[in-house]
Amino acid sequence: MTDELLVVRAQLGERAALAELVARWRMPVWTYVRRMLDAERADDVSQEVWLAVLRGLPRLREPDRFAPWLFTIARRSVTDRLRGQYAFRQEDLVGDVVVEDPVESLVDRAELVSLLSELPVLEREVLVLFYLEDLPVEDCARICRIPAGTVKSRLNRARRLLREHLEKKGYRP
Repeated sequence: MTDELLVVRAQLGERAALAELVARWRMPVWTYVRRMLDAERADDVSQEVWLAVLRGLPRLREPDRFAPWLFTIARRSVTDRLRGQYAFRQEDLVGDVVVEDPVESLVDRAELVSLLSELPVLEREVLVLFYLEDLPVEDCARICRIPAGTVKSRLNRARRLLREHLEKKGYRP
């Protein structure tokens, strides 16, 4: 059954259709949120996303655009949480710096997520949406509310920055 059909059925009040949508998209949403935030906040933000989906689903006019709509909600939730994080004074964040072993960072998946967190938020966001969530450039543009050309330039910058971070940690292509 397609997402579009599930959305329509959920909008008509069918709980099983809603449960199927959540089952299909729970992990992709959590993964996106986790790649943008630390693990401690990922669960909370994911819950916020699903609450917003439940509230907004009856008003979704284009059921065939469920995935971009869902990730737009996830993006807003992540942005709100990041906005709150950056509202703290810089001194409050100094104690959170973690020093990592460069060899382990290339082997351990958790370290790769940490490496992604070193990228600027805008570049990290398009990199996660495009490469890790497998969304096309056009959907990334809709989710981020930017032109497709800006998505492409951010992807290019993200790849360059990621390459530089890897080279600093001793990895040579």
